[in-house]
Amino acid sequence: MRCADTNKGWFNVTTRAMEEYETLAYDTALSTLVAVLVYVLLKVSVDGYRQWRARVRVLIVGSGPVGLTAALIAARSGKVQRLVLLEERCRTALLARPQQIALDPGSVRFLLGLGVDFDNMEGCWHNEHFFTKVGVFQEYLLSLLEKRKQEMDIQIHLGTKFNEEYLKKIPACDLPRVIVVCDGSCGGSSSVLGVSSDYIVESCNAYGANAAIERADQRQVPTPEIRAHSLYFDLSAYGIEFSSSTNKESSEPSALRPGSHLKIYGTFRNRYMALACPVSDSKVVKFLRHTPNSSMKEIELMYPLPQDKLGIWRCHTLCQALMRFG
Repeated sequence: MRCADTNKGWFNVTTRAMEEYETLAYDTALSTLVAVLVYVLLKVSVDGYRQWRARVRVLIVGSGPVGLTAALIAARSGKVQRLVLLEERCRTALLARPQQIALDPGSVRFLLGLGVDFDNMEGCWHNEHFFTKVGVFQEYLLSLLEKRKQEMDIQIHLGTKFNEEYLKKIPACDLPRVIVVCDGSCGGSSSVLGVSSDYIVESCNAYGANAAIERADQRQVPTPEIRAHSLYFDLSAYGIEFSSSTNKESSEPSALRPGSHLKIYGTFRNRYMALACPVSDSKVVKFLRHTPNSSMKEIELMYPLPQDKLGIWRCHTLCQALMRFG
């Protein structure tokens, strides 16, 4: 009887010790879990605060295709606290532009990555190129930015000119950290910011002419570009002799003669023709250049001077818009 009582006492002690051990283990695990959760919450909060502090206020001047693309890049980057888009023209004038824009396959792939749905945009495909009106392209990008307003602070001011008066109205605490100028080569925003608008001009060693025709009975439907290269013009009807490749008097082989390049593009209503002739001493080129009322002019390329140390980019190409938010 005494042995059974002893065994029962040891059993009670062992059971009590096990319960205390389980309670201690449970408390330790719970404390560890709480500590881990608190650490994770603090880290996420601190990282989120740092990311919020690291975001910048961005001002984009100009809502052409480049300016709107830059705005879409900024909106999707996650690095922008506030995005302001300025455009001097009103919405009607902006979207009524009949000029045509052609997007090459590289630009199409890039825009697809930004969420551009070409199946829901007026235009046409040809050889993996997408052709549409500038106004249609701008309207579509504006609609994408309007949708992003639900997720971030985006302000679109159409009919607002970027000048010194506009800058003076902005409080010092709300001044943008980054200004992206996309107002074209004739824009004056650089002078407002005190930045030189000088360019490096290089000749293309070619002469070019443009012509346009409007057919009111046709619709504003984009069409693929028609290109023809190495064209030779016979202007004998105008008193200018044109030496064919079989003419013995021609000292210049046919393969080496500079041929002209022709491009026809635009909508059915607004058709445009661009002609480019390489610089040469041929009679045809001279005749085209010196014909009365001729619009043949030397074609030049313009590059903005580098301004690496400034937080201001003058964007004329899609690649330059990518440099800040890519």
